Amino acid sequence: MAETNYDLIVVGGGPGGYVAAIRAAQLGIKTAVVEREHLGGICLNWGCIPTKALLRCSEISHLLHHLGDYGFSAKDISFDIGKVVKRSRQVAGQLTGGVKHLLRKNKVTVIDGHARLQGGGKLSVTKAGNGAGETYAAKNIILASGARARTLPGMEPDGKLIWTYKEAMIPEAVPKSLLVVGSGAIGIEFASFYLNMGSEVTVVEILDRILPVEDAEISDFARKAFEKQGMVLHTGAKVTGLERGSDSVTATLDLGGGKTEKKTFDRVVLAVGIIGNTEDLGLEGTKVKVERGHIVVNEWLETGEPGVYAIGDVVGAPWLAHKASHEGVVCVERIAGNKGVHPIDTANIPGCTYCTPQVASVGLTEAKARELGHEVKVGRFPYIGNGKAIALGEPEGLVKTVFDAKTGELLGAHMIGAEVTELIQGYVVAKTLETTESELMETIFPHPTLSEMMHESVLAAYGRAIHY
Repeated sequence: MAETNYDLIVVGGGPGGYVAAIRAAQLGIKTAVVEREHLGGICLNWGCIPTKALLRCSEISHLLHHLGDYGFSAKDISFDIGKVVKRSRQVAGQLTGGVKHLLRKNKVTVIDGHARLQGGGKLSVTKAGNGAGETYAAKNIILASGARARTLPGMEPDGKLIWTYKEAMIPEAVPKSLLVVGSGAIGIEFASFYLNMGSEVTVVEILDRILPVEDAEISDFARKAFEKQGMVLHTGAKVTGLERGSDSVTATLDLGGGKTEKKTFDRVVLAVGIIGNTEDLGLEGTKVKVERGHIVVNEWLETGEPGVYAIGDVVGAPWLAHKASHEGVVCVERIAGNKGVHPIDTANIPGCTYCTPQVASVGLTEAKARELGHEVKVGRFPYIGNGKAIALGEPEGLVKTVFDAKTGELLGAHMIGAEVTELIQGYVVAKTLETTESELMETIFPHPTLSEMMHESVLAAYGRAIHY
């Protein structure tokens, strides 16, 4: 008979859940993971990983159309979208298999099915098509059920004409025209992908700028870059209606100031945020609270129900895989009684958007730092002043750093340009170690590299930039 009693059961096998399970097993905690669909969750199967595989293809497409800049020429450049999608799915499949191996290696039991809390440290797991659930017991339960795409009334996705991120990743053909509703990371990544693959792309954002969580200066830079590439961007605007045709959608756009426009698109992508998967978890009758579609937790990821924790997208922003993974580790270390574990400082969580050009940031924007009462020193360094960027043919970009003028604390860093999603970690480490401006100034950066711009931006904040 299968084992049904554990020290810890994790509900959900995404980047929060499987990492929590592996760390728990390493600490000697008898652990099981319940997953109803795919190990690796949205991130590995329908999010972070397969979208990056797609975006790599669009980067290649972008580069191929600029071959002349490098002295090359090519004729009849084309692509097979079926093969592009197939590669993306293969990459996702490879990593999902890797998660299975890691769980097996760490002796974590994987239970297939949908879990519901039963109270008293018990939960039932029901497999699809089987009404009879099996009961499991655990001293501790971690809810890592993830989130799904938010929809808007009257604009519900149909999988054919109106897409969520899921359909946008597996197109049968590249639409000639595409409307993207929402300009956060997900919306802009898809807008950038399809633009580079040949679509005419229009983005509608209800707020006054694209990438609204980023520093305003970076948002403005991104807008100019995207518009230069041919993307149409409407900010302070909204979609008031979508009329489905046989193979197209006619959108009514409220562009603000009393101006409206009707335009027909082949396809529409909805990217208006996500909402936690809190339904059918058996939360009713427990002390687990749900507010605005997400489970409420304290700094240690504890819910109001003793022995029940929650991590990842289901507990809210920032909706990032690396945040979920770190929460999983913090949660498990807390359960294990490790007194050296610290709660997550969200100011040290980086955010990355893999559009062309890339965008990355950590910490406070300049505006937020000032709003919180900091007297700031701000440094900027452009890609055009960096030898490696010019040699790469990537002279458009900006590195911006924000410091507390009194203490020299690095409050935030904001970047746009080639490879900034890799560069940002340097500033993340600096923030985590509470590095000051003087320590960053004294750090030797290798030459020639893009990372030199990080050094120059710090120097610029204090009037000491060398190369600009």
